[in-house]
Amino acid sequence: MKESEKGQALRHREMVETLRRYGIADQRVLDAFQKVQRHLFFERDATDSAYDDGAYSIGFGQTISQPYTVAYMTTLLVERVPSGKVLEIGTGSGYQAAILDALGYSVFTIERIVELYERAVKLFSRLGLNITCRFGDGTLGWDDEAPFDGIVVTAGAPGEPKLLMCQLAENGSMIIPLGNAALQEMTVMTREGDMFRREVFQRFSFVPLVGREGWHNTVF
Repeated sequence: MKESEKGQALRHREMVETLRRYGIADQRVLDAFQKVQRHLFFERDATDSAYDDGAYSIGFGQTISQPYTVAYMTTLLVERVPSGKVLEIGTGSGYQAAILDALGYSVFTIERIVELYERAVKLFSRLGLNITCRFGDGTLGWDDEAPFDGIVVTAGAPGEPKLLMCQLAENGSMIIPLGNAALQEMTVMTREGDMFRREVFQRFSFVPLVGREGWHNTVF
């Protein structure tokens, strides 16, 4: 192993240990974070920042979320939906989708920015990941593939996207940050028949969920 690779491997292990210290206790989640090499989802000249616990710009006004945020959302999903079919809204760098794939989910993901969509498709192919991608408005979901056992929304929404909620399977859960443009509360919506049970957790700050059932571009 080259010296640079040894350094990345060390920083990778340290990142996972940091997640543990921050309260991420689910071993399945920690194992998935150890399996997926975060630097592969960065541009080559930015890989030195890959294992910092911070968000990082990936262009087009989007970011790769900090590891803790991804781990927190993933833990909320795993606790309620340990397996099955999961839809991700906002492919971005592809890191969250790769974590879900490492956990054994059947992963579908939608990205509205064509450059990020094309970049993710190529990366998933190169890494041999069986992730199904779609270009379009994520707030509308993926009706042809519904229902989903889980939905993970990786952008902040002003309200509950009704079309996404309707694409949840019975007892399925959607993890979504809800709030204003500056701050959102991590929210879990679980389907119980025609009703939805709502749980609210920590506050985070995400890029906006843009689309018909999200924010409109003119707001930002």
